[in-house]
Amino acid sequence: MLNKKSVEDLNVKGKNVLVRCDFNVPLKDGKITDENRITAALPTIKKLMKDGGRVILCSHMGKPKGEVKPELSLLPVAKRLSELLGKEVTFAGDDNVVGENAKKAVSNMKDGDVILLENTRFRKEETKNEENFSRELASLADIYVNDAFGSSHRAHCSTVGVTKFVKESAVGYLMEKEIEYLGNAVNNPERPFAAILGGAKVADKINVINNLLEKVDILIIGGGMAYTFLKAKGYGVGNSLLDETSIGYAGEMMKKAEEKGVKLLLPTDTVIVQEFKNDTPFKTVDVDSIPEGWEGVDIGEKTRELFSDALKSAKTVVWNGPMGVFEFKNFAEGTIAVAKTLAEIDAVTIIGGGDSAAAVNTLGFGDRMSHISTGGGASLEFLEGKELPGVAAVDDKLKRN
Repeated sequence: MLNKKSVEDLNVKGKNVLVRCDFNVPLKDGKITDENRITAALPTIKKLMKDGGRVILCSHMGKPKGEVKPELSLLPVAKRLSELLGKEVTFAGDDNVVGENAKKAVSNMKDGDVILLENTRFRKEETKNEENFSRELASLADIYVNDAFGSSHRAHCSTVGVTKFVKESAVGYLMEKEIEYLGNAVNNPERPFAAILGGAKVADKINVINNLLEKVDILIIGGGMAYTFLKAKGYGVGNSLLDETSIGYAGEMMKKAEEKGVKLLLPTDTVIVQEFKNDTPFKTVDVDSIPEGWEGVDIGEKTRELFSDALKSAKTVVWNGPMGVFEFKNFAEGTIAVAKTLAEIDAVTIIGGGDSAAAVNTLGFGDRMSHISTGGGASLEFLEGKELPGVAAVDDKLKRN
């Protein structure tokens, strides 16, 4: 599936290897609250260390917009990485990322050593993919490895620009796994193939729905975006989330599903509230009976059963986006029901990053899914059928005669 060089194809002994990871982890009071993205990068880092590479890690964190923001420093990541690797990870804390600390740390490296650069987005050039910063990053290394799937839908210096100025580039294990799972799901799924889409806006997922209708046998739509589809069917949706500009489009998609023989499932009942908060009175009504002044916040019990029954026959399932206001405990039931079903069925189950990944991990079902993507936006673009700039930029495998 993937004709890109991988870490398996590299000879890194004694060479400087710049590895783009996705260490964009949530922090609270300087402490990492979810380290999934760090642990996901370990196999690639350990492989390069073991093979005698001199490993220089880089990543962004948050959106500092080209300014130095101490609360978005990667120092906590360096500390946690040192613990996880059982080896000191030197933190080169240069505000300009490639500064005196970085250059000195790199010149002192021995085979198997690891250093971490400061947040690449402290430089305004990073998100503009400007050549000067790409050259600076490349000046530290002989080889570049991209293992940051979650950032590869952006053409930035550290994901794309840098590849022009190094001798060799490859993808890491995490990137390989992401592309293998998502690529196979979209292009070569075991059938029946089901996709579950939730979350808030239809507009964000227009191209995904369009692409998936060409490929899936079952398309389930829940979460906030379902109300736009219900509106397109002529139902009143009260104060529920509504993407006015996409109503016509939702109607077209339902028609397309019918023409393609795709089973498109929408909620049949919904949990509704008058106030958008957890501890507010709620009730469940059929979707054609949402009163004015009320808004839908979760799928109802009948819908949970409907979705669950439809998924039991599936052999490949991709899920992106929660079924309700998952962050409110009272309205997480729909999301929990879907996660539970996916944990129980005998199928390849792929969770497309973002909120669905958080939901599955929080609920303790993570280890029962075939693959949980580390990138919400990147996995969505992949499901749209787009090529990711950060993948395209890496060297192709040499064709063997």
